[in-house]
Amino acid sequence: MSLVHMRAQYMMHWALRKHAGKYNLIPRKVELFRVLVNCAHGSDTRQPSAPSPGTGNAPHSLELIEQADMTNANLAPTYTDPSHLADAVKSHGFGVLSPSGLATFIEFPLSALDALKPDWDILPPDNFLKDGGHYRRRRHSSFIVNGEDVRQVPHRAHYQPLEYNALHGGMLRMFEPMKPEIVAQPVFGKLLRTIAQVCSTVKGAQPWHVEAHQFRIDTSNGIGRPTPEGAHRDGTDFVAILFAGRENIRGGESRIFEYLGRHGQRFTLTEKWTLLLLDDQRVIHESTPIQPDGENGHRDTLVLTFRAGGFLEQA
Repeated sequence: MSLVHMRAQYMMHWALRKHAGKYNLIPRKVELFRVLVNCAHGSDTRQPSAPSPGTGNAPHSLELIEQADMTNANLAPTYTDPSHLADAVKSHGFGVLSPSGLATFIEFPLSALDALKPDWDILPPDNFLKDGGHYRRRRHSSFIVNGEDVRQVPHRAHYQPLEYNALHGGMLRMFEPMKPEIVAQPVFGKLLRTIAQVCSTVKGAQPWHVEAHQFRIDTSNGIGRPTPEGAHRDGTDFVAILFAGRENIRGGESRIFEYLGRHGQRFTLTEKWTLLLLDDQRVIHESTPIQPDGENGHRDTLVLTFRAGGFLEQA
């Protein structure tokens, strides 16, 4: 499938999810509808037989459809030199640092990040999933980064408007906070400050309101969905995705599209401590579902959103 077709497919996916509540469509039916439309118009050639319009020959299981996204060979990202990360974000709307590039970027050895990793094994469950799944665990905390100063704010609920998250938007979600011993690690503060410096280089020096999300998507009950809301923006200025590893899974491809253009990129993060930085005003992004390929299959990330002017709050 060409990137143009892929972007059109996922823009439709996003639009359908945006109006899911209005038309009382649950997310899995929206996803099924998207695939059926694509098959009927011949734009999705991965299905062995496409249903004819009006015949009712729908696939037997949505899981079979999702597995089509998991069979392709992994495509590696093109890495950016750490000194040119701001330039990449300005030019392309995103940049990717290799693990060694990240170590140079934050001036910390990767072993400092490795010391944080055990905490992903004990993340509490996400009890707000509306698709009926039990595949996501997470913690969430908020910070303000102003130059060299990093200040954690009192624990607050995570909020996104419906226009950015049709599945979980419009609701206050109070997750368990990140553990104090994780937040206190010097490498965590340095990571926030260094990314904030890039944000300021791109959009001007200012305080950045940062929300930090530790995620584990697991496959203990089958398919796990890193972005159940589909291709989306987060309603912030920048999104940093620190890839913290994957075990015994297939899928999990990252897809990035210009918000107001025709170009897109797709690749799979496989090297632990790869950093993806996105301009949330210019691109939409998603990660495809993951499928177990052994015991204890999972995918771990630390997602950091940077927003000027304040946190997203309920009106």
